[in-house]
Amino acid sequence: MRVNSLGAKLRGSDLALAQITAKWRNSLKIFEQFQQLCTKAGFELDLGIHLRNLIAFATGQSRFLTVGGLPPKTLQAAWKPACDGMEFATNFLRSNVGIDSPALLSSPYVLIALALYGHQRDFNIGADEMQRLRSWMLLANAKGRYSRGSSETLLDQDLSTIKQGGDATDLLERLRLQVGRLDITPDELVGRNQRSSVFKTMFLAFREAGAKDWRSNLAISLDHSGSQHRLQFHHIFPKAVLKASHTSREADDIANLSFISGKTNRQISDKAPAEYLPNYIKANGSAAFLAQCIPMDAEFHRPEAYKRFLVKRRELVANRLNEFLGV
Repeated sequence: MRVNSLGAKLRGSDLALAQITAKWRNSLKIFEQFQQLCTKAGFELDLGIHLRNLIAFATGQSRFLTVGGLPPKTLQAAWKPACDGMEFATNFLRSNVGIDSPALLSSPYVLIALALYGHQRDFNIGADEMQRLRSWMLLANAKGRYSRGSSETLLDQDLSTIKQGGDATDLLERLRLQVGRLDITPDELVGRNQRSSVFKTMFLAFREAGAKDWRSNLAISLDHSGSQHRLQFHHIFPKAVLKASHTSREADDIANLSFISGKTNRQISDKAPAEYLPNYIKANGSAAFLAQCIPMDAEFHRPEAYKRFLVKRRELVANRLNEFLGV
């Protein structure tokens, strides 16, 4: 009633929450307490993700359509295992994968698959299997496993595989059937922008390669404090430089984006790479630029060479991503 009074469009999770809380007294408080625990651990998630995880543990599938017919006892019995599974998923991402924020996920649905995976094995996972699970997670994230097509259907396929005893190798095979090939090709980067799933993997790959801010030499991170150090994505060729000869979409190409601090971004302003790169390289060397796969040949740094720059950087980025992903 409160949501409708605001004229908001109801989501499936809103309706599911209404149905669950109507028959399970004080459940909203229980859900929100766990949501807050996850937030304190760095994973601020919509309550709908926790509800979908609960449904997955209660029914083996992720859709909210069955909520109305589930008795309170079924939901209550599934809640503790669902929480344990989610804690495994967030710990796994943070400690084994290096993902410490949901901002680096192409879809939070991967948490639900990981939660059930850990629970099905009673959190007893060998070293080799853990490595394969890490590979699946990174590849599913980079390829946007749950952010293309029917995400619920794809999640249910993976949940079914896990429930039937399938392992990370089986999950990888499902991903392969969906996307064709697991490696990243330069052509796959054409036309992508900062909203692409592979953009988040670029950050992870560059960070692992030792990428640093070009001015302060602080390692790139999502959680730097202070506005001057807070991470931003930077157009290597600023939009103002390209405005006369290229569209905004061409300027936003993923191969024109890098990660630097807000202060460095403002310092560069609308200067062309041929103007600002030599000064940074003279001061700190080229390592910070090589870590982000930026071509060092001066011929690529002029505005008239922009398209050739994109082609070269896509090649370098694809190689770096495949090295990071282990494919």
